[in-house]
Amino acid sequence: MSGAVTGAAGAAGAAGPAPGGTAAGAVRRAHEAFTAGGPLGFPPVRPLVADSWRRSVRARVSPDGAARVELDEEELAGHREEHPLAAAMPVIRELMGAYARDGEHLIAVCDAAGRMLWVEGHPETLRSARRMNFVPGARWSETAAGTNAPGTALAVDRPVQVCAAEHFQRPAQAWTCAAAPVHDPRSGRLLGAVDITGGDGLAHPHSLAFVQAVARAAESQLALLAPAPARARPGLAALGREEALLQVAGRRLRLTRRHSEILTVLAHRPEGVGGDELLTLLYEDESVTPVTLRAEMSRLRGLLGAGLLASRPYRLTGEVDADFLTVDRRLASGAVATALGEYAGPLLPGSRAPGVVRLRERLAGRLRAALVDRADPGLLADWAYSAWGEDDVVVWRALAAAVPAAQAPAVRARLSALDAELSAGATGLQRRSAQTRR
Repeated sequence: MSGAVTGAAGAAGAAGPAPGGTAAGAVRRAHEAFTAGGPLGFPPVRPLVADSWRRSVRARVSPDGAARVELDEEELAGHREEHPLAAAMPVIRELMGAYARDGEHLIAVCDAAGRMLWVEGHPETLRSARRMNFVPGARWSETAAGTNAPGTALAVDRPVQVCAAEHFQRPAQAWTCAAAPVHDPRSGRLLGAVDITGGDGLAHPHSLAFVQAVARAAESQLALLAPAPARARPGLAALGREEALLQVAGRRLRLTRRHSEILTVLAHRPEGVGGDELLTLLYEDESVTPVTLRAEMSRLRGLLGAGLLASRPYRLTGEVDADFLTVDRRLASGAVATALGEYAGPLLPGSRAPGVVRLRERLAGRLRAALVDRADPGLLADWAYSAWGEDDVVVWRALAAAVPAAQAPAVRARLSALDAELSAGATGLQRRSAQTRR
């Protein structure tokens, strides 16, 4: 999928127009050359498409493959019923239904993992789409199906349009699609994407603008239906971020690394932490004095405002919705897929604070162990092909044992490369860990 942002003309121009006419033939030739192992140049390939093709190759997606159906009818029905986007489907159908039927298009809604929940529209187009497994229950994430509008929109978290040969897998190259991500209006969490798929008639900027407007309408509907919380709790986002984001009293604050570490430790320890212990949790250097900590806490208190941070012991005066705690709760309840979907990456990955390092390693270890125990190839692949899992030999070995036979050679090839790196020295993951400890 390509990514073109709607809105201002300048934003659309930055992404570049969708290919048409002779340009489409040039993209197809570029795709054939690239998938045969040749270099990738652009133009004619838009940079966002080229980036997606490279990610597809790294994910070992076969250009001749097809999306895999992962949810049977019973699992799909349960997932639909529980998914937040079910509440937005009446609005999505009202806005897109007639357009899809009259234009012989399809409307599709997927979850944050790229699994199709609803695929609806013109009957003949539905029959044609089944030949490439564009059906409910199939996974169309980039790691599973390569470049495609819903999967790439999820990967880059922005509206995307993909035309013809811009699709990485050849069975999808007869189609054009446009998709936009949908977020929880309160927490900002990615819920999934809404997509329109059809023929060449969709290869127009208006298609992207239309689907983006539908996504915003869906978010507005969810906001209207969501019950107002009795008391808005502060929210802390620290997974996959060098510096945490704090939402408090209607403000959105980007914290310094030290303040991020302090709030992470205190969110994990709601009962509070004494000054001496907090020093050991935050500072590797044992010569740091309590005066330094008190000054840092004073600055943080001034930033947060009165009432959130207390002392003797240092503690937060109320509950904080921290993303790493949410993932931990999901794991404790056995909701492994949901936990992985909400895991945006290691906790404050650049932090060397001893207390944060322990929390980071504990959470990643628990999630990795749960994935290996579940032995679900889709979930294992999501971890293995992530930035933090690309060198995780344990997960790659579990994936090699779990994938279907057709996908096993590519996984085994990556595993062999990792084993060779281990024999020669440290993997990239080990090298990064060593640098973090220094």
